[in-house]
Amino acid sequence: MSSTALIVVDIQNDYFPGGKWPLVGADAAADNAVKVIEAARDAGDLIVFIRHESGADAPFFTPGSDGARLHPKVLNLENEPVVLKHFPNSFRETGLQALLEDKDIEDLVIIGSMSHMCIDATTRAAADLGYKVKVIHDACASRDLEFEGSVVPAAHVHAAFMSALGFAYAEVLSTKTYLA
Repeated sequence: MSSTALIVVDIQNDYFPGGKWPLVGADAAADNAVKVIEAARDAGDLIVFIRHESGADAPFFTPGSDGARLHPKVLNLENEPVVLKHFPNSFRETGLQALLEDKDIEDLVIIGSMSHMCIDATTRAAADLGYKVKVIHDACASRDLEFEGSVVPAAHVHAAFMSALGFAYAEVLSTKTYLA
């Protein structure tokens, strides 16, 4: 059994065009995620899908909504677990760490959304827990943010977070480099 797990974070309908909180480049990131998922399946790696639900008054991922479902491009197979979370950190108050420990996982590959929230929080937590982490940057997506009246373009948000994660928490790679 492989000691590597792929963590697919929050690739859910609300992040795509027509959803309640669309991200810039969500479709392109999901297309790369599909390639990484297929490679993990071929390698026999554990694949864990993370699905976020917010409170009923949240702007997106409301429980029971279509927007909170996994996107059709990245649906899990029957033997691939889905972990439900309610916080940006996929480890917080979930069974993710126990699942990884049960399977003797040492290395994590992380993909998904949003680069500046759940990818960041999950990657930092994973590294702090002692996992060796890789983030596939072009299988992640973000959105424009606003700070003190200035719009920060999604590409800049994504680059800032990937560079920070690459500095101290993870090896940050493209899909092409990772699959090579």
